[in-house]
Amino acid sequence: MQPLLELKDVSLAYHSINGETLALSDISFDIKEGEFVAIVGPSGCGKSTLLSMIAGLLKPESGSILLRNEKIKDTATNIGYMLQKDHLFEWRSIYNNVMLGLEIQKKITPEAKERVEKMLVVYGLEKFKNAKPSELSGGMRQRAALVRTLALEPELLLLDEPFSALDYQTRLSVCDDISSIIKREKRTAILVTHDLSEAISTAQRVIVLSPRPGRVKRILPIMFDIEDKGSMNTRNAPEFKDYFNAIWKELNE
Repeated sequence: MQPLLELKDVSLAYHSINGETLALSDISFDIKEGEFVAIVGPSGCGKSTLLSMIAGLLKPESGSILLRNEKIKDTATNIGYMLQKDHLFEWRSIYNNVMLGLEIQKKITPEAKERVEKMLVVYGLEKFKNAKPSELSGGMRQRAALVRTLALEPELLLLDEPFSALDYQTRLSVCDDISSIIKREKRTAILVTHDLSEAISTAQRVIVLSPRPGRVKRILPIMFDIEDKGSMNTRNAPEFKDYFNAIWKELNE
């Protein structure tokens, strides 16, 4: 089966008056439809830059990025991008915030409204749809930001450290919550994170990048022999420590 996303020997350098800085070098991997993949690596290794290229915001200097076997600029694949901050507008209600993408793209239809209303109910936001963002907790705001992204029915979802601004306890809960939502909605997702536990507990594969220039050091399949693969259950599974140590070793060699 053709992968949804393919990266082939992708490289990118930043240019300035002081010269050239190679950010990413010969990155190659693919992602199947419905797969949840995490990318980890040292600070400054190019993780967020990689997401920007996949989103089509930056163009690689060499190599290719294909979505459904087409170049990024030519594909009709809808890509959702969820950042560290929720970027909800205080002057809009939660409902109007989650409808914003549909509004901008002129895709507000009875079917889209019904889909959003259903997600607000299923994900515990229906009672707050007329509230302003400041009235919600950080975790609920991130949930609203995810609903806004999912409202556009993206085929590929990019998550750039979406939980990093939350306190640790909330982060655990929201990470579990949002990863469950993504899997329930059967979305293909790429999560960039500094948190190894987060990567292991949510992803089906973890891609480990080297220090700058970022290269793929290892791609580690993640499999747990448990029925309920919620974030907390996987963190308590006996396999978790082995995966953590394997990734830690790659990052510190």
